[in-house]
Amino acid sequence: MEFLFSGHRLDIDRRELRRGSEVIAIEPQVFDLLVHLIENRDRVVSKDDLITAVWSGRIVSDSTLTSRINAARKAVGDNGEEQKLIRTIARKGFRFVGEVRLAGVEATHAGIADHGSEPAQPALPDRPAIAVLPFTNMTGDPAQEYFSDGISEDIMTALSKFHWFCVIARNSSFIYKGKAVHLKQIADDLRVGYVVDGSVRKVGDRVRISAQLNDVATGSHIWAERYDRDLADVFAVQDEITEAIVGAIEPQLYAAENFRARRKAPDSMDAWDLLMRAMSHYWRVTRQDNVVAQALLEKATTIDPHYGQAFGLLATSHTFCAHMGWENMAVAAPIAEQAASAAILADSEDPWAHHALGCVHLYARRFDDSLAEFEWALQLNPNFSMAQAYYGLTLAYCGRWQEAVSSVQRALRLSPRDPLAAIYCGIASYAQFVGRNYDEAMRVAREGIRQRADFVGAHRVLTAAAGMARQTDVAVAALEELRGVQPNVSLDWIAREIPIKQHIEREHYLEGFRLAGLR
Repeated sequence: MEFLFSGHRLDIDRRELRRGSEVIAIEPQVFDLLVHLIENRDRVVSKDDLITAVWSGRIVSDSTLTSRINAARKAVGDNGEEQKLIRTIARKGFRFVGEVRLAGVEATHAGIADHGSEPAQPALPDRPAIAVLPFTNMTGDPAQEYFSDGISEDIMTALSKFHWFCVIARNSSFIYKGKAVHLKQIADDLRVGYVVDGSVRKVGDRVRISAQLNDVATGSHIWAERYDRDLADVFAVQDEITEAIVGAIEPQLYAAENFRARRKAPDSMDAWDLLMRAMSHYWRVTRQDNVVAQALLEKATTIDPHYGQAFGLLATSHTFCAHMGWENMAVAAPIAEQAASAAILADSEDPWAHHALGCVHLYARRFDDSLAEFEWALQLNPNFSMAQAYYGLTLAYCGRWQEAVSSVQRALRLSPRDPLAAIYCGIASYAQFVGRNYDEAMRVAREGIRQRADFVGAHRVLTAAAGMARQTDVAVAALEELRGVQPNVSLDWIAREIPIKQHIEREHYLEGFRLAGLR
């Protein structure tokens, strides 16, 4: 079914909103909200009705509902002041007041149909869209269909937590179950650029799951992996495999989208392209790359002042640079806080926004607020490895080192090939330092340095841990290398800039540096 209104076409079957030939990027919840308002346009829809229809009755804050209404208005060219299409009825709810027609019921709609001719095929969405096909059950046992289907459904659910791309709903992707259809045809039907498919093979008490991510435009496999597991606990295996697949897919999608953005001329890049370019620079973890990333993000937020993820990454970059000693925290902190607040305002359910605010609170020494923001980010997206690692950092700065170690281990398990893995090692090494496990702290710090010799965090911990372990030669050498990557390091800088909650732990860290010879 397709609804036509105010120059737009809302295709329920394809879950697609178009303005003329342009595909409008729209989040799944916003799409469902818009459909419900249009289908019930003959009446006022209450807040409770919307929550039941869109969120299945879950508890939803007023700010979340408001953000989704605002996003729906923006998608259809409306706003809260004019309310030409979506009107707020005080103390009652909302109503869609635009004129709506069903496609095919009336003859012609400008830009969509012309004298009964077929509409032109729309372009792919300007944000990545991905379809997860039902995994093929190769066990020979129809009773095992639930397991292969469950893997696919869990991957869809987990990927949908990443707000920056669209995941096609189960009802659409599962129509290809058991059918031999070329991936290009599926991509054309569903209007996606990427397809995930795979198979499940069970032999005795072992299961082998193969998965691959396909770039339909190039016809290439971006990523493929095979997992062999014991089936002692079938649901635990299902969860573990889902986590591993999703953790591998997300960075591959970032890399593919960045490659696409780089093929565009600089003056033709939109906010999405700029974010992808900025992300690639941010992941290189150098001072100059962060400067470039910040410039790209500022341009992206100028083009789209409501781009939550761009604001979130901008805030994260500034706090990270200050923590590395590349920016003055007194200058970076207010810039980061303003960007993080803008991210939350743009989308209060974007994990990146809460991650950014968690970083801001941490370096402002608002520890409880920081933990709460990281927990919120992880509730919104349990597979967000960077938020998981920074949650561990905050726990460590609060003295909760064992919880911190567990949190960082999960981050590394979620994303074993993460570009920020060296940073995660630095966090884990500091947590071990807090636990007075100096040998382990040095071992993990050396692993971080092995991955990225220019990352200052691991150098700091190696220096302090060697000092506390009374390994004088190691401490002196580590301090020399630390000064090479952070020339401005001093006891005063560490006391002032490293947000350690407890006085005893701050003195513990400083003592390690004193014993290493830092002044």
